[in-house]
Amino acid sequence: MIWILSGFVIWVVGWRLNIWLSHKPKTSFTRLAVPIIFGITLIAMWECFVRGLEISPVLLPPPSMIAVAFAESTNILWEDFVQTVIKGALSGYIIGCGAAFLTAIAIDRFPFLQRGLLPVGNFVAALPIIGMAPILVMWFGFDWQSKAAVVVVMVFFPMLVNTVQGLQASDHMQRDLMRTYAASYAQTLIKLRLPAAMPFIFNGLKIATTLALIGAIVAEFFGSPIKGMGFRISTSVGQLALDLVWAEIVVAAVVGSAFYGGVALLEKAVTSWHPSQRG
Repeated sequence: MIWILSGFVIWVVGWRLNIWLSHKPKTSFTRLAVPIIFGITLIAMWECFVRGLEISPVLLPPPSMIAVAFAESTNILWEDFVQTVIKGALSGYIIGCGAAFLTAIAIDRFPFLQRGLLPVGNFVAALPIIGMAPILVMWFGFDWQSKAAVVVVMVFFPMLVNTVQGLQASDHMQRDLMRTYAASYAQTLIKLRLPAAMPFIFNGLKIATTLALIGAIVAEFFGSPIKGMGFRISTSVGQLALDLVWAEIVVAAVVGSAFYGGVALLEKAVTSWHPSQRG
């Protein structure tokens, strides 16, 4: 009973503290403090209610048990991180987004390609990952190359559509002005159309960050060497080592948030002129 009461007390304290902060002037400190307090409150309530209700660790381990498993398995977690994130997700992200960007430039330069490539890309994007992953694993083997291939397929179409749409963002008057200056297609692309397309391009890049990590992890469920986040999750579930599963989930959540945040910071630096980045 004491654990449950403690959970309610923590909830009240966190709730009141966030209400107090919400009435303060909006500064970088308050904007950062509110989500941190909310997260700490949730974790503390999780710990209290799991222990107070005596929930089996097989169903839901408390955060303290997850933290112990994390600390005791740092070597395993690092090895899985390198295999899944660095080799699989990041390489596939770079290849897929780069290929989509170049394809979008080709579509913009030769409009007839839009009628042929976009329907094919739409069809590929509609294919379920659980159907594509086993095929790509058979084609590219069980190592990280097949996971990178899955990521390429997943990120290609969102990046392509956003880039194509962004290249059409500049209006006709601006393009006509460039033509009156006798600007070539390359000059118009570099000095007008790509800068105008940057918000759309970064939107595609941010969407692809989450898809890349999800694709790499899910692809490992269908075959991988004896390392990787997806492999560790699937095998640990079979061994009822749920604390290690949650440790892998924590790593995935932190990496995914950092990846998205890094792209968002880069977007803020590159597109500081855009209205969405003001204030």
